[in-house]
Amino acid sequence: MTIASLQQVRKSLVDSAGTVVFGMEDGTVSIFGLIFGVAVTTTDSKTVLIAGASGAVAAAVSMMAGAYLDVETTRDATNANRALIEADLTGGADTASLSNRLAKAGLSAEQSAALTGAVQHDHAALGGLLLAMQGAPETSQNPWEQALWMLLADFFAAAVPILPFVFLAIPQARIVSAAVTLALLVGLGIGRGRIAKRSVVRTVVETVSIGIAAALAGVLISVLIDRLSSGP
Repeated sequence: MTIASLQQVRKSLVDSAGTVVFGMEDGTVSIFGLIFGVAVTTTDSKTVLIAGASGAVAAAVSMMAGAYLDVETTRDATNANRALIEADLTGGADTASLSNRLAKAGLSAEQSAALTGAVQHDHAALGGLLLAMQGAPETSQNPWEQALWMLLADFFAAAVPILPFVFLAIPQARIVSAAVTLALLVGLGIGRGRIAKRSVVRTVVETVSIGIAAALAGVLISVLIDRLSSGP
């Protein structure tokens, strides 16, 4: 792989950081709960691995499809907004539209008039400002690119709680799986905090708490079903 290709992959990864973190969190939490739910009611490693692997693949593909549809819908909505703005610009309703939006955003009449006057003779600037007022992104993301990163991130994270059951017996695998998954959740919490510019401690606590809640939910439902199916 050339240096240019590596740089392109790195840029794509940086641009998709939010998608990657979200995918990893989903994969970790969902499979962590599934694995522990199954592992607490069986001593057969094969059963745990089949449940974990099938769940990981299904979840990763589902999240990939969700990421693709989300980005595609956002892109289509942005394109539709651009078309409406182009129609406004062509029809001459641009200045009035911008003034109304600025007023709704809380600007005074003087501020709105000054900003409108600054861009009214610049077609590109006016269109960009109208898009910005609608919250539309300057550049649309590639749905396939986001979907691929989601697939990789979700599946990689899902594999973390599963792998200990490949090499260890169930009792030891439970401990190792819990430890490595906890470490990954801490890392994801730090990543979330830095991306969102939030308190790292708070996001770590939130992320770990969600993971623990998922594991407990998986254990509780598995134990309940196991007891009900065993009969009196």
